[in-house]
Amino acid sequence: MELHQYEKMILAALAGEKEPLAIEEVARKANLNKDAAMKAAMWLGEKKLVIIEAKEEKTLELTEEGLQCLKEGFPEITLVKRAKEGIEIGKLSEREKSIGIQWAKKKGWIRIDGGKVFATKEGEEGIRKDELRALFAKISEGKTIPQEIEGELTRRGLLSVNETNSYRMALTEEGMQKAQEFKGTIEQETNQITRKMLLDGSWKGAHLREYNISAPSEEPLIGKRHIIAKLAKKISGIFTEMGFEEMEGGMIESSFWNFDALFQPQDHPARDLADTFYLEGDSPLPKDSELVKRVKRSHQKGWKYSWQKKEAEKAILRTHTTCVSARTLYEKCTGKKEGRKFFSIGKVFRNEATDYKHLAEFFQVEGIVMWEDATFSHLMGFLTEFYKKMGFEKIRFVPSFFPYTEPSLEVHVWHEPKKCWMELGGAGIFRPEVSIPLCGRYPVLAWGLSLERPLMLSLGIEDIRSFYKNNAGFLRSSKMP
Repeated sequence: MELHQYEKMILAALAGEKEPLAIEEVARKANLNKDAAMKAAMWLGEKKLVIIEAKEEKTLELTEEGLQCLKEGFPEITLVKRAKEGIEIGKLSEREKSIGIQWAKKKGWIRIDGGKVFATKEGEEGIRKDELRALFAKISEGKTIPQEIEGELTRRGLLSVNETNSYRMALTEEGMQKAQEFKGTIEQETNQITRKMLLDGSWKGAHLREYNISAPSEEPLIGKRHIIAKLAKKISGIFTEMGFEEMEGGMIESSFWNFDALFQPQDHPARDLADTFYLEGDSPLPKDSELVKRVKRSHQKGWKYSWQKKEAEKAILRTHTTCVSARTLYEKCTGKKEGRKFFSIGKVFRNEATDYKHLAEFFQVEGIVMWEDATFSHLMGFLTEFYKKMGFEKIRFVPSFFPYTEPSLEVHVWHEPKKCWMELGGAGIFRPEVSIPLCGRYPVLAWGLSLERPLMLSLGIEDIRSFYKNNAGFLRSSKMP
């Protein structure tokens, strides 16, 4: 059994002792400070060489205000004494007004009538006993008092309760046998060779401590990226590898870019307060009046209603990153003939109740491909390649409907642990009413995919809220596949 130098010193200090010794005495005999002696004793306790007895001790101490009460009396008692014949509140001292009235009234010792304080019979009886003052005297002498009185005085800030643990220790039978090896002076061990020792040669005669390579150690707490950030970086790398450019946009957006530019009618349920976070003030329409006119004509022709400028100017927190796609098509693809591919990863906001699979804010992975020869098959090919690089082997596409794409599909991947298909996002070809007003091009492939959901599948997490709790243990133990 390997022993640390301090453990040997503790055994030597306890050798021959028939009764348990206090830790302070053990530390003195071992020539160690109390903390070092306690730590070594705990190690010996784990090795069954020492028995440690812990005893909780409580001490009571009067606070500064408590000492004042001991000296001058309790405010409620001095108040009752002065109020036997009645006394105006204005003639009371500050202690009597701020503290005395409160406690005297609570005990039923006074009544207040017409701006005067009068002592009651209960009050006169109470001050004759003056029990608290007697109890204070006991505390000052180090004596105990009833538990309920202790609680009251503590709540009033008159008494502080200090709880400490005292430790005594003794050798076990095995410890007694081991201690025989270390009777007398323990040779000082050297745990570090210094430059001075190397220069003067004293290291040659030093008793070097053995290095214990099997000693347990705590795992270092190092900083690490949040798994959401890790996955976002991985997704960014995949799309960059596939030749995509990254597009960015603000989280505060106008209804024009978030809804109108995507051919979503102004009476669509998604625009209700129950689904969208609206902000105070307006967000101006684009300076390009021709763009606004094209979007307006698209709505009035396609949806057969009178398009309202005021509705399009409402400021919101974006409900999807597709508004970034809309801006990108207008700003970077108008008048361009060459094909281009873009992606974005951003936070979006939905005004809905949170539960194990829904959040009011979450991340969305957006993508668009502008290419005149693009087909629905190309769309499925891009998504298949992306999810395979994400580690999903079995992928399928299911027909679906979205307001701004036609035809549309949902992307499903096979989740082996649950033996079922899981939906991870939607995609399609932007309707001509979307892409032509924005950039004069058709077709444009588009998709909006979940970021958190594939991570939940990979890590076996059932509750999406787990990603956003302040749980350092969860973050340290989580490993992104």
